[in-house]
Amino acid sequence: MTGDRCRIVAVVPRMVSTAPGPPIFEAAPVTAVCTLGGRELHRRLRALVPADPWVRVRLVLLAAYGLAYTTWFLAFGVIIDRISVLLSVMVVLVLLHVGQPLQRWGRLALDALLFVAMWLAYDETRGLADGLGRPLQVESVRDIDRFLFTGVDPTVWLQRHFYSADEVRWYDVAASILYFSHFVVPVAVIVWLWVSDRREWVRFIRRFATVLFVGCVGFVLFPTAPPWMAAGGDRRIRLDALPPLARPAARGWRHLGLEGFTHAWETGRDWVNRVAAMPSLHAALALLVVVFFFPWIHRRSVKVLLMGFPVAMGLALVYLAEHYVIDVLAGWVIVGVSFVVWHHIERRMRGRRIAVSRGGLPSSPQLAAGAQAR
Repeated sequence: MTGDRCRIVAVVPRMVSTAPGPPIFEAAPVTAVCTLGGRELHRRLRALVPADPWVRVRLVLLAAYGLAYTTWFLAFGVIIDRISVLLSVMVVLVLLHVGQPLQRWGRLALDALLFVAMWLAYDETRGLADGLGRPLQVESVRDIDRFLFTGVDPTVWLQRHFYSADEVRWYDVAASILYFSHFVVPVAVIVWLWVSDRREWVRFIRRFATVLFVGCVGFVLFPTAPPWMAAGGDRRIRLDALPPLARPAARGWRHLGLEGFTHAWETGRDWVNRVAAMPSLHAALALLVVVFFFPWIHRRSVKVLLMGFPVAMGLALVYLAEHYVIDVLAGWVIVGVSFVVWHHIERRMRGRRIAVSRGGLPSSPQLAAGAQAR
């Protein structure tokens, strides 16, 4: 569309043979030129779509849910345990399907089962690792970081130069927000894609599930003590591979006055898999969310700007003593491999669909005549 003018070009099949047997078609372009203004064209196109009487109902329900979630957030903080995350996501999807046909409800049920299975598989990694009796990785990952940084422990260096137990600085708040965005951003992207474009949702879930699966395998085979634990920060597992470190992931929220959030984090982190550090899913999913949308963005400057999110996430994870640098790099490598693998698979799938389409729709009368002659 240019200004208030538009040109609509459609490609429709045109029959080129009426001989006995299956009809033969070719692709015939049909062009329609309209001179309607943009608003008028939009109004007339909307008139062609049946009105959905449930739209306002869904909007009211979503607004009520958003208000309830905001109230919960201010009182108790971001929902981080898997069951509560699953329930909150399912409530949103159910509200979005009020008044929808049964077919969409059935598709929602199947997609929800896949989503639930992925998160429950993640939760089971702790028990599997304990059952296999895999040794806890402590010095190995620490030594890799020291090799990468010529004998320096990145977390120790960052906290010595930037952390202060007596003062919360702006980057402490930023690090806390970045760290906890892991529990919101990927889930929000999944819900948004499911609602707006299920084809893109499937593409995202393929990569998301691959990263999650490889990460879970890593958690089972290589249970790893994160820096805060290696520094003796765990009451049950006493280690001294690093000098004493702070674990200040929630102090930024406390500084903002969200005491409920801080309490929820302090009491809730005891039941999480504390040795699920290699690879870092925080780092992996931050990169996955950004890179997935790169094909939609044409300006290189915007892409560079968006890459600041996973880079800042990686830096925050190391500073907060939640991950080593090698954990972050491993998460990024898994994301890169998942994109390469699925790009190759999806390209082959598209090639097969195109071949099938071309086989059923000859592109010219000559091809049609050739098909008749055979």
